[in-house]
Amino acid sequence: MPKPKKDWKALNIKIQSEVYEQLEKYCEDTGQSKTVAVERILSKAFKEYKESK
Repeated sequence: MPKPKKDWKALNIKIQSEVYEQLEKYCEDTGQSKTVAVERILSKAFKEYKESK
């Protein structure tokens, strides 16, 4: 049985080259795609933000 499709939105952003390079290195080190890495990093940041309020 195939996996259900995710509900998703496209995100097109400009970020500093240094931050992008860090993201690429992180993805190489962890074996994650940039999409998965950014989703996880943002989710963690939002959770921390919500808990701090």
